[in-house]
Amino acid sequence: MYAVEVRERIMVAHSLPDPFFGPAQGMHGATFVVDVAFLRETLTSQNVVVDIGAALEVLKATLKPLAYQNLDALPQFKGKLTTTEFLCRYVFDAMAKAAGEGALGEDARTLAKIRVTLSETDLARAWFEGPVEGPVEGPGEGPVPG
Repeated sequence: MYAVEVRERIMVAHSLPDPFFGPAQGMHGATFVVDVAFLRETLTSQNVVVDIGAALEVLKATLKPLAYQNLDALPQFKGKLTTTEFLCRYVFDAMAKAAGEGALGEDARTLAKIRVTLSETDLARAWFEGPVEGPVEGPGEGPVPG
């Protein structure tokens, strides 16, 4: 399996209002390092996995509306616990949608998998990995039933 990975950072504020989260129930800031890996069985005719420049641009565009925002106040996250794991899936869905639409180059439509990792610190991270199959409704929504 071949892979290419791109990285970006994002700073957000949010709360996790559930007793499960202890002190993180209250408003707090988080700085995430976001890594997105694109995986395929064989290289494209250009001997690459994906267009790295396009992947970086799509990742930046995906994260820009969240940067320096209070996630609790954003409509797409209303009533959601914006855990690190949840945000991994949100970014995955956006990247998979972009791949399916050709925004990462035409060959990105045939990627095998995408893995999104959000590192909270050098000691803790979460990730979501899934196949790139069919269209998705939009970030955080998951595959469209078919």
